[in-house]
Amino acid sequence: MIPNSAKTERRTSVDDVFDALHEQIATLQLKPGDRISEADIAAQFGVSRQPVRDAFSRLANLDLLLIRPQRSTEVRRFSMRQIEKARFIRAAIETEVLRRAATLCDAAGEALLHDSLELQMEAMNAKDVARFGKLDYQFHQILCQIGQVDYAFDVILEEKAKVDRLCMLGREKEQRMPELAADHTKIAKAVIKHDPDAAVAAGLKHLSRLDETIERISATNANYFDHA
Repeated sequence: MIPNSAKTERRTSVDDVFDALHEQIATLQLKPGDRISEADIAAQFGVSRQPVRDAFSRLANLDLLLIRPQRSTEVRRFSMRQIEKARFIRAAIETEVLRRAATLCDAAGEALLHDSLELQMEAMNAKDVARFGKLDYQFHQILCQIGQVDYAFDVILEEKAKVDRLCMLGREKEQRMPELAADHTKIAKAVIKHDPDAAVAAGLKHLSRLDETIERISATNANYFDHA
């Protein structure tokens, strides 16, 4: 489920359906190309079709569902163009976030980064993939806070969601944790040292980790991609 800093206190049936389906899509319980119907989902959750329709619309806005009039709704296949677009936007946003964070980091920001890295190490040593994933998100959120651009995290979340499914397909998550933790350590050290160039270089290297995965998955699971 996508972390959402803007969640309201009062949840609705739309939220419940959205969160459940998002989790299933993100974790590949629902695979690219799988078909789902409003009627089936409504029956599964014991709700009317309207909240399901609204949840479908939210998922479509995230490029996770393809809704077609008079045809079955399906889990959206990967689009190389959309992946490239998402990664371009995220790289541009995170570059500015890192420059600002490295310029503005103070003692409080340094403490937040040290605490985050310590928690990541604990999760990695415990082989707690789910917790490490949440801490990964939080690390990037902390950088936005330090850079005084909290709103940038909403954009990062949206673009990250568009490629997270590829990460699920392509990585042995336990094996990748040390690599990602090392990247985060380099980023944090550069930010704390007020070195914007080093922070950006480490950040872009971190984002490039997905290149090999994209190439491998597009070759081995071509049916998961939209070649239209």
